[in-house]
Amino acid sequence: MLRINDNVSVPLAEIEISAIRSQGAGGQNVNKVSTAIHIRFDVRASSALSDNDKARVLRLRDQRISKEGVIVIKSQRFRSQDKNRSDALEKLAEMIRKALVEKKPRKPTRPSKRSKEKRLDEKIKRGRLKETRRKIIE
Repeated sequence: MLRINDNVSVPLAEIEISAIRSQGAGGQNVNKVSTAIHIRFDVRASSALSDNDKARVLRLRDQRISKEGVIVIKSQRFRSQDKNRSDALEKLAEMIRKALVEKKPRKPTRPSKRSKEKRLDEKIKRGRLKETRRKIIE
């Protein structure tokens, strides 16, 4: 089980995990061992998420979510397959966690009368200071 938060856990059976060869430097190890991890999670087919949660995850503006609703994450930060697997699963959990957090609606506020006056007074003072720096024309 991949714990997202106190209420949501995703079964590992719903996450397709495959090992692939890493890119970049790494000596002989990179050519022989498949240490990078590729995970795929089909949001729409998940039984762990409610319909509302699925919609929120799919609304994320993230390039790792395909048009079909599949999240694809690749991890190759470490030289160990186990560490990359943990890293990829944590990235997935963090992405879903981010989508499930409800944002508070913003309440529009107005500046107080005193703050408006103070701002205008500051502008006047600043303008007068700049006036004193001008050339004196006789």
